[in-house]
Amino acid sequence: MDRFAYHLSIERQLSPNTVSSYSAEVASFLSFYKGNPADCTSDDVGAYLASRSSEIGKRSQAHALSALRCWFDYLILEGERKDNPCDKIDAPKLGRYLPEVLSVEEVMSILEAVPLNSLTGVRDRAILEVLYGCGLRVSEACSLRLSAIDSERGFVRIVGKGDKERLVPIGQPALDALAEYLASRPEPAPGYEDYAFLNRFGKALSRVAVFNMVKQRALEAGVRKSISPHTFRHTFATHLVENGADLRIVQEMLGHESVLTTEIYTHIDSQTWQAEVLKHHPRK
Repeated sequence: MDRFAYHLSIERQLSPNTVSSYSAEVASFLSFYKGNPADCTSDDVGAYLASRSSEIGKRSQAHALSALRCWFDYLILEGERKDNPCDKIDAPKLGRYLPEVLSVEEVMSILEAVPLNSLTGVRDRAILEVLYGCGLRVSEACSLRLSAIDSERGFVRIVGKGDKERLVPIGQPALDALAEYLASRPEPAPGYEDYAFLNRFGKALSRVAVFNMVKQRALEAGVRKSISPHTFRHTFATHLVENGADLRIVQEMLGHESVLTTEIYTHIDSQTWQAEVLKHHPRK
């Protein structure tokens, strides 16, 4: 498993999160199968996926199959097998995923509900402003460096998936919230001096901490939608498209490799204008 993780990380250059999730999925499969992976058949893989079908959705099933396919490809590379049993298994058909998005009013209510009478509140407001203002992934916000913020030109340099860099504009509200937080930021622990957002121990925030914070701040604002840090990224993109931003520009801002991934936001926008048409049509 250690060699497999090394293969994913160094040779395949997959992200740490992907390496972790793939390794966990393979470990789960081996716990289920208990046999020699060299003898595993497509029926065995199918039985494993069937055993999990009641607890995970189609998207997670597709992810599990992808992880196992990668694992057996690795075994072929190592000379442990001659074929990949996953090749005979069709991935579940996925419908177009339309993520939950917030209205402008809901975003503002969450931002304004954060109390600024404590360092934690000031920090949380800054994180939310950056998530919505820049459309960052939660991992990108957690690893944001002070040296990557160009306040004068209004850009932040982000290192995203696959260690690919991109420049993202950052607006004045996010810069102001950042400046207010940095003015009273706690003393960083050794090695964390350049991290923008710190926990009470002076170390970088974890993805789980930011996830829990976003859920809590939304509840405090009375927003009952099921949201996460990624909801702010979806909302950032949706609001840009709704206001006429070019899809290629939104693609660059999000760091999507293909514009096809970004096209989902045109479908979200179509839901908006469809509702408007049906609301105002004489035959509504």
